[in-house]
Amino acid sequence: MENITGQEFISAMSAIGAGIAMIAGVGPGIGQGYAAGQAAAAVGRNPGAKSDITSTMLLGQAVAETTGLYGLAVAIILMFVKPFK
Repeated sequence: MENITGQEFISAMSAIGAGIAMIAGVGPGIGQGYAAGQAAAAVGRNPGAKSDITSTMLLGQAVAETTGLYGLAVAIILMFVKPFK
């Protein structure tokens, strides 16, 4: 069995951490799909309020997407910023 150097271990743990950070994209995807479905149902019930419903839905989705973007930023940092080099 070979010995693993400290740099190899850090690189491996960075890759694992980046994969775990990308799990943060699952929640916004589910939430945005649910919000879009509820908005479509609301427009079906009250077509006159389409613009209000759409703008509220898009604002909510933009706020929800920030968690996914933070996870992506963390994953990119873990993959491409090499500490201790």
